[in-house]
Amino acid sequence: MLYTLLGSTRYDPFLLSCPWNNDIDGPSPYLLLPYQVDRLIASAALNGQPPHDGLTLSNIKALCDNVVREHNNTNGESALKVRVVFHPSGELVVTARPAEPLTRDPTLPSLFNPATDLAPEPVLTIHIDTQPSSDTISLKTMDRRVYDDARIRAGLQPFGSSDSPASDAPDDVIMYNARNVVTESTVCNVSFYRRGHWITPPLAAGCISGVMRRWLLEQHRIFEAVEDELTLDNIKDDEWVLVSNGVLGCKLGRIKCHTSSKTG
Repeated sequence: MLYTLLGSTRYDPFLLSCPWNNDIDGPSPYLLLPYQVDRLIASAALNGQPPHDGLTLSNIKALCDNVVREHNNTNGESALKVRVVFHPSGELVVTARPAEPLTRDPTLPSLFNPATDLAPEPVLTIHIDTQPSSDTISLKTMDRRVYDDARIRAGLQPFGSSDSPASDAPDDVIMYNARNVVTESTVCNVSFYRRGHWITPPLAAGCISGVMRRWLLEQHRIFEAVEDELTLDNIKDDEWVLVSNGVLGCKLGRIKCHTSSKTG
């Protein structure tokens, strides 16, 4: 089965002030867009799709620019979540919707040291799923059922729903595989503070190869865990977790082990 592949980035004029966020044209308003394109190309190959002339940084950036111009004709320089969908047919579709604008470098939370630094605000509340998820893959695709199931168990709404979450729902949910090894959250890669630095599950555990995860690894702000290092047994209530993706950048959360009793 061929998957419909997905890439999500952020358009935000604030990113032009971030010296690390460049592309072929210099400072970029898109968060790590070259990394998004790299992942789409690699994912298409793993998905069994033939090489596609449209999967280039210049073409995808042009498609994103068109969508941003259409949206910002009436909304000014709005921050946007930009979604790039690559269908098995070879069709590329780019859409956008409003996002909360950035007010600071979105990678700063990755510099937080829980042992020495004052706790920042705001902090996300992160629960742990009530059952393992065994169907996750390293490709980011439009098939989000396994993630939606985890969200529903925690009282959150599936992706795309306009309904409100349960009153006691967390901001996100940590998922794990059949060996109780932590993989990711429903929207982010995750890292835990161990041995004096942040460590993140390896792709072999069953997590998506996130673009912000890649950047953080390259910058030595996070490191890959060794096999089975991050299991449910060593995740503690109220400990810090660093979450990251290609739209949010990085955010800090705290684990709340008293997860919702909803079983879906």
